Amino acid sequence: MAVFGLILKTIFYAPIYNALIFLYNVLPGHDIGIAIILLTAAIRLLTLPLNSKSLRSQKVLQELQPKLKELQIKYKDDKEGLAKQTMALYAEQKVNPFASCLPLLLQLPFLIAFYQVLRNALESKGFDVLYPFVQNPGNINALSFGIINLANPLWMLALVAGASQFWQAHMLSTNSSPKPQTDGAKDEDMMAMMNKQMKYMMPVMTTVIAWKLPAGLALYWITTNLLAVAQQWWLFHKKQNSTVTLTPGV
Repeated sequence: MAVFGLILKTIFYAPIYNALIFLYNVLPGHDIGIAIILLTAAIRLLTLPLNSKSLRSQKVLQELQPKLKELQIKYKDDKEGLAKQTMALYAEQKVNPFASCLPLLLQLPFLIAFYQVLRNALESKGFDVLYPFVQNPGNINALSFGIINLANPLWMLALVAGASQFWQAHMLSTNSSPKPQTDGAKDEDMMAMMNKQMKYMMPVMTTVIAWKLPAGLALYWITTNLLAVAQQWWLFHKKQNSTVTLTPGV
């Protein structure tokens, strides 16, 4: 456990803390809220290739649901045959069913580290981990945009964080879910049911957690969710445009 804490502090906490303080120092007006937004955007940009791969995997998996349902019906009494044909389908489509989960696992240490960074930075603590080239501000003003104290919980930001989480999940399911093509595909399987539950559970969990924690964390959630929405729109819009074919005379 101590080793995990050291890794978390060295690889995640210290760089994020230094980046936040650096942005706070160089930004005109020293607005911690703007610093959080810029830092969140930078982290999202760094993980862009991984997130894009995850979104593509989720989309392909959703599109494969009718075919997977057909296999479940065809091999309902042959578990070994079902497993073999399912893996063959994944290989044919060049998709890893676990690829969509990897970014979620990677975001967890980021989220833990970000919470610790915000908790200390908004209380003007933890300057001992600053790199030599990052100036110690001495005190950090938690008031952002002149009206929001990001050191305290704020229910309005918590609600917006939950709503943005739902928007992101709803947009993904709307753009990814294919229309059923077979009778068997009309019945939601266990994975589809779990996805639907997560679609509604995650926004509720986000709202409940953000309700009790510093508003700076809610601002981080809102920013990363909105950036995820923008990324999803771009990926889906790009794919739709790439599949459009012109007919003679058009």
